Amino acid sequence: MFTGIVQGKGQVIAIEDKGDFRTHIIELSPELTKNLELGASVANNGCCLTVTHINDNQISFDLVKETLRLTNLGELTVGSFVNIERAAKYGDEIGGHVMSGHIATTAEIAKIVKSENNLQVWFRLFDKELMKYILHKGFVGIDGISLTIGEVVNNRFCVHLIPETRDRTTLGYKRLGDKVNIELDSQTQAIVDTVERVMAQQALQASLQVESQQE
Repeated sequence: MFTGIVQGKGQVIAIEDKGDFRTHIIELSPELTKNLELGASVANNGCCLTVTHINDNQISFDLVKETLRLTNLGELTVGSFVNIERAAKYGDEIGGHVMSGHIATTAEIAKIVKSENNLQVWFRLFDKELMKYILHKGFVGIDGISLTIGEVVNNRFCVHLIPETRDRTTLGYKRLGDKVNIELDSQTQAIVDTVERVMAQQALQASLQVESQQE
């Protein structure tokens, strides 16, 4: 489990490609590697990955075909930076919202509006059908960052970044067309799916009643 509060950035220092399988090695700060063990879960750009090797502050993670297909991790190159969050522990403060580290889809940056103390970023979802889970003032995970959704227009939505978020994460350095990982809020998904299911059942019952009256 993660909270969407990015703890720092890590730099990709090596990539080993093995067909549909990849290992990337991330250099982390001493604070992020403290008490880190093999098998631990660490979010890389919001994607939950397992630590497979530790060499001082150089940490290895394996990425399978599905991860490479669904996320932006397959587009990383040596020198790229990723947002890092260690798995939450019982008793930790939940500063963002509960996140699983399971990426649903990706989005591209469609527009960036800069001001002195604010950065507004617009995203376009690649999977338009998932827009039903993107609600005004709801939560969304973007490259592992817990953010509140601003405006929603068709298959686009925006978020606002304060200077702390902009500087602590990679999102402040993104450009138009860059791809980001999207994790949907599980509570929003559950509510939307439940409402859709109830409405479908009510529509079916109403249709059956009409058919019964016409017989």
